[in-house]
Amino acid sequence: MKQQRILDFIRRFQKEHHYPPTVRDILRGCDISSTSVVDYNLVALERYGSILRHAGISRGIELVNPDSEGIIKVPIIGKIAAGSPIPVPSADTWDTSSTAETTDVTEEVTKGKREIYALKVKGTSMIDALINDGDLVLLEHTRTVENGETAAVWLKAEKEATLKKVYRERNRIRLQPANTKMQPIYVDPANIEIQGRVVAVIRKVA
Repeated sequence: MKQQRILDFIRRFQKEHHYPPTVRDILRGCDISSTSVVDYNLVALERYGSILRHAGISRGIELVNPDSEGIIKVPIIGKIAAGSPIPVPSADTWDTSSTAETTDVTEEVTKGKREIYALKVKGTSMIDALINDGDLVLLEHTRTVENGETAAVWLKAEKEATLKKVYRERNRIRLQPANTKMQPIYVDPANIEIQGRVVAVIRKVA
């Protein structure tokens, strides 16, 4: 995620130089195309409470929690079904730049991965994989997964999303629940799009 990359760069730059970077420092250090793109993402980081910006100052970027190195704000971008697939508003749901709700996790939890987002689980089809109704799943943004990995899967024709283990079979994809009381879903490979791989689960506290 671009905003997390910028935030990490600001932390590294300030630790090395003992003063914050300019917009152009961020542009070069994060390989971003224009200063307007940098500014857009800095506005988002300020809105999320990660930084403060002091107008009219070249190096006017201030980290809100300068000692929180290793803490990552993960955007919570919606819900996903762990049961029968449920509709989500649109494919735009997966745009993490538009979300305001976040959860703080450590880099240890995300295993050092950067393009991470979170979804709230609805349903119990993955309960035997220790993913229950109300939990948060952290997912790495990816378009491919290995057989048996748990993924967020977009069903194109139905315009629905579901959380299942993914298995490729001869002429179909099997979306396998982790609940002995539920049956797998079989779909045409052309009808699915992998939206992310589960890397961690944050359990709901009763």
